[in-house]
Amino acid sequence: MSLVHWILILNLWILKATSLQAGSRVVLREIGHNIVGGSDPKDYAVELNATNFDAVLKDTPATYAIVEFFAHWCPACRNYKHHYENVAKLFNGPNAVHPGIVLMTRVDCALKINSKLCDKFSVSHYPMLFWGPPTKFPAGWSSNQAKSKLHVIDDGRTAERLLNWINKQIGSSYGLEDEKFENEHLSSNISDPGQIAQAVYDVEEATATAFDIILEHKMIKSETRAPLIKFLQLLVAHHPSRRCRKGSAEVLVNFDDLCPLDMWSSDKHDVDTSNMIGVLRNFHICGKDVPRGYWMFCRGSKNDTRGFSCGLWVLMHSLSVRIEDGESQTAFTSICDFIHNFFICQECRQHFYEMCSSVKSPFTKARDFALWLWSAHNEVNERLMKEEASLKPGDPKFPKIIWPPKQLCPSCHHSQGPKDKGGSQINWKRDEVFKFLISYYGNTLVSLYKEKGLLGGDGTTDILEDSSTNAVVVPVGAALAIALASCAFGALACYWRSQQKNRKPRRSWS
Repeated sequence: MSLVHWILILNLWILKATSLQAGSRVVLREIGHNIVGGSDPKDYAVELNATNFDAVLKDTPATYAIVEFFAHWCPACRNYKHHYENVAKLFNGPNAVHPGIVLMTRVDCALKINSKLCDKFSVSHYPMLFWGPPTKFPAGWSSNQAKSKLHVIDDGRTAERLLNWINKQIGSSYGLEDEKFENEHLSSNISDPGQIAQAVYDVEEATATAFDIILEHKMIKSETRAPLIKFLQLLVAHHPSRRCRKGSAEVLVNFDDLCPLDMWSSDKHDVDTSNMIGVLRNFHICGKDVPRGYWMFCRGSKNDTRGFSCGLWVLMHSLSVRIEDGESQTAFTSICDFIHNFFICQECRQHFYEMCSSVKSPFTKARDFALWLWSAHNEVNERLMKEEASLKPGDPKFPKIIWPPKQLCPSCHHSQGPKDKGGSQINWKRDEVFKFLISYYGNTLVSLYKEKGLLGGDGTTDILEDSSTNAVVVPVGAALAIALASCAFGALACYWRSQQKNRKPRRSWS
């Protein structure tokens, strides 16, 4: 029996040994729909405490944060709550009008667990509001810190005044009556390469959304089982987010039990499929908080533009620049088969399948695959540009373009010379394009996680996914088993990658 089979068997045994019941996930923490159990489900502000304060503020996609320090016994705090909530509903949650800009939170200083946390901010009265970059909050605040990035909000006693204060800080004109997708403040992403850093959240969102779509539409069948496994293997090895790699590995290591090869030969395959989907829904492929219900870099100015398709393209590009030469053909077939079998738009997947089918020779270089995917994306954009010109179904603030434009990559464009593939009107320097793709979808994409201190020494994300007051104590044996499972699957991923690198290209390919 091969090493890969032994490692899979070890993982299955370990994960089953630590499960609370058959088919269940390993539970590290138990968190309700809100961060603090018992909170009013209509509350929009996120309740924080000393155990989750740092983790939540480090992990938020939002550019800014507000923390309200209050006491539940304080009459003024109770009266102020509806003002604070009226502003919080604009920014927090999946139905927020302006998501991903300001995270609005609160801390109850009357709870003993929060005493030291409130002292850390020199809280002198209730309610007391602080504003600043989320990653600066864990360091605390005191009145003698002249250079602190955190500021006390001194004019926020009503919802109107608080929102006006926020508008002055960020140069916006938000109103309490704003409706969703009135995105007049969305900025163009064609001139600032740093904006792609926000897309690391969209890559997680797209991965989780794709998994939800597969389950919702019951797309796992006997003929689609193998393509899904291949794509999960690619995610385990190369997804830019550690929590998505971890979640994909968890699904993959349980897949044979949940979805055996002979499942569809049974007379009860409909019942078995429903049971399988029910269990798979318990696997949060990118963590319990994803999908979040909104987009960052990929957010359109209209409800039905950009979003999932944009996030999926970013995911595919990010995978293409992370593989090595020996994995290029496997990555190509995995992505092509995944889109062909699981992308819900029939016309789109047919176009993509035709582009995949037009490739007549197997890829042997990661560079060639990354440039093919870039060229295919531009081919799609060219087709959609023509449709938008006649039917105008696109996003007026984010029209389709041949990419990257000169503003993003001046060195990618020849000033003169013959035309090249990847955009019929542009003569490309393909070596420069490849360098740009590696920088843009590689280091820059995960730079936001680096700035927040969420990357380990090897450059992989090291996010604390679950922080809650409702923590379940994990026995030492279970913790050891989980650690062994992680190490074993890491070995499996490395082994799989080495096999792909050493595999000789086939002489014929169809």
